[in-house]
Amino acid sequence: MAYPHEAAASGREPAHPSPDAEPNGGGPETRGPRLASVVVFVHDHDASADFYGELLNMKVTVRTATAALLVSRNGFQVYLRTVGPNAMHPVGHVGAQYVIWTADGPDDFQRCERVLRARSDRVDTREAEGFTLIEGRDPSGLPVLVAYPGPDEAARLEIISRYYV
Repeated sequence: MAYPHEAAASGREPAHPSPDAEPNGGGPETRGPRLASVVVFVHDHDASADFYGELLNMKVTVRTATAALLVSRNGFQVYLRTVGPNAMHPVGHVGAQYVIWTADGPDDFQRCERVLRARSDRVDTREAEGFTLIEGRDPSGLPVLVAYPGPDEAARLEIISRYYV
């Protein structure tokens, strides 16, 4: 079966499972979908676009009166939508609570740390089993987390209790 991303017109090669992937059909469908976009409701999309653009090294490609779309070099998208200065973000409700980004390397992790320290009122760094995690706040006060190395380089062997239990 052909998938849209495998179409010849796209110019992209189809994804192939890694050699150590579980064999259950052997085709690209064994890898599953990958995350392509995140939608974040914010107090002010202009301030947030500046913040996320600098932190995540993304470019604003579309901006309207109430939203902005940022795109990374590898095509990942962050949609920012203004919901006003009094909108709340209740912790513990159904839905995604945190997004953890992975720095591109140790220099990029240090750059992200500098951006968070310069632009966040609270910054916390913690070491976990095989990786480091830094947390800051975006202009709306939402937690922003960056890890290095990523889970593709250092397996996660623990659940960080502050976030998940």
